[in-house]
Amino acid sequence: MNTPEPFTLASQRLGCLPIVNVFLSRMGVAEHLRACLPGDDPRLRLAPVSVIAALVRNIVAGHRPVYALGEWAAPYDPAVLGLAPGEVELLNDDRAGRMLDRLFDADRASLITTTVLGVIREFGIDTTQLHNDSTTVTVTGSYPGADGRDRGGKPTPAIRHGHNKDYRPDLKQLLFILTISADGAVPIAYRVAGGNTPDDVTHVPTWDELRDLVGRSDFLYVADSKLCSKLAMGHIHAHGGRFVTVVPHGRREDTWFRDWAQTHAPAWAEARRAPGARHGDPDRIWRTFEAPAPSVDGYRVIWVHSSSKAARDASARAARIESGLAAIDAVAARLAGPKSRIKTQVAAEQAATAALAAAGATRWVGYTLTETTEVGHRQENRGRPGAATRYRRTEKTVFTITAAIHAEKVAYDAVTDGCFPLITNDTAMTGAEVLAAYHYQPNLERRHHLLKGEQDVAPVYLESAHRIEALLLCHFLAMLTEALIEREIRTSMSTHALTGIALYPELRNCPAPSAPRILEIFNDVARHQLINDHGQIVQTFQPQLTPLQQQVLDLLHIPASTYTSSEAR
Repeated sequence: MNTPEPFTLASQRLGCLPIVNVFLSRMGVAEHLRACLPGDDPRLRLAPVSVIAALVRNIVAGHRPVYALGEWAAPYDPAVLGLAPGEVELLNDDRAGRMLDRLFDADRASLITTTVLGVIREFGIDTTQLHNDSTTVTVTGSYPGADGRDRGGKPTPAIRHGHNKDYRPDLKQLLFILTISADGAVPIAYRVAGGNTPDDVTHVPTWDELRDLVGRSDFLYVADSKLCSKLAMGHIHAHGGRFVTVVPHGRREDTWFRDWAQTHAPAWAEARRAPGARHGDPDRIWRTFEAPAPSVDGYRVIWVHSSSKAARDASARAARIESGLAAIDAVAARLAGPKSRIKTQVAAEQAATAALAAAGATRWVGYTLTETTEVGHRQENRGRPGAATRYRRTEKTVFTITAAIHAEKVAYDAVTDGCFPLITNDTAMTGAEVLAAYHYQPNLERRHHLLKGEQDVAPVYLESAHRIEALLLCHFLAMLTEALIEREIRTSMSTHALTGIALYPELRNCPAPSAPRILEIFNDVARHQLINDHGQIVQTFQPQLTPLQQQVLDLLHIPASTYTSSEAR
């Protein structure tokens, strides 16, 4: 007869949550959530702050949808989830949905403001330069009730069709507007707008909110070309603000300079130099030149010439010209075919114009259409021809087409290859400083990539628009947490003169660690407990951290006891 084993080994996962908890604590997330989500309802089996904080932890560490929250949390030590023993089983999608209701109904504006201001003080975030951009959160479904109606006196987001930045015009969306600092790309503010909201109308209310948040108006506001409007730039300028943005192609300032540069030589000044993208490539060089004439509104226009962009512009134009020539050749083949359906000059012109437009070569490639008449003769009747056979004269219209390159337009465009204009109302910044401010903008795009990639904000599995907006607040808090982790470790690396950490596979060097990669190396960290047949813990086996994990903790200024001491958790 087999006797049962007297001991069992139980494992509790820790993962990266001890690290995440340190930053959530420094951010004061639990305290701020508790202030706006009081757990004063005796019917609640789990405090609202515990559920929302668990959602934030899941977004940072698990990236699982709301309906899988309980499944994700089950293997973890309840302590690292901020829960007591036995409370993990209470995490489910129904309870999470009801807590999202409470979060939407709460004073979210005060929650965000208090949290961000606390982060600025705790981590010393520099807010003198802020970057703004928007992206779309695509949803699947009709959402007929998501029309912007009020809930408890608060407007809900309108889920509608709009300009979809995920290239899914068939799906509805929301607009997620994010602002980060130029100090570590730390998220400072966000807003959710209706899916059909154009970007250009978002900048005035966004700038006003940022002014109220940071307590001053002289910060530098950097955004994409949608900021370049009379209303938005005028509003910022009139209220003592500063801005930098790019002038869209075709605007008066853009066309004026390109005409002017045909007969003048701009006095370019080198502003930045960087190594080529690949070994052996020439250096990438950026030069700046302030346009002799200001914008129509009196602002400075700083032109930038990029050597790498110049090469791309020339290559792209040559490729389009080649495509245009091939497109005209294809039309010529159709016209010459014996079964051609193009019978009129109008039809031939339409075919050629459409072919050039599809190739993107209309500006540089033209065509000449020639109409000729072919004369022939046919027997009037069937049979073998003879001396008395009568013939009928026939005429057939034949179109031929030849391509022509507009050499003058090619030469015109080549003069300003690699050039793009920036506009600013700041009168003290040099051209190099204006360019440097604009060059930080891609760091904001990385935050959007984090939202849609690692955090996996879409697809959304919530049926209510107000719950989606509340969940986006959780995503913002998670994004803020990850940004602070990145900033902390990169700052420490700079302080210790480290050129990288062996975070990549095969211990390859990582010069700029991202939060997902930093946290990933802790995924398998767990605590093991030996339990006897009476359910008592006989021995606890604390996790053994690797040298790489210990190095990361040191750079994050987190003691190893965070993983080994129950008091530290």
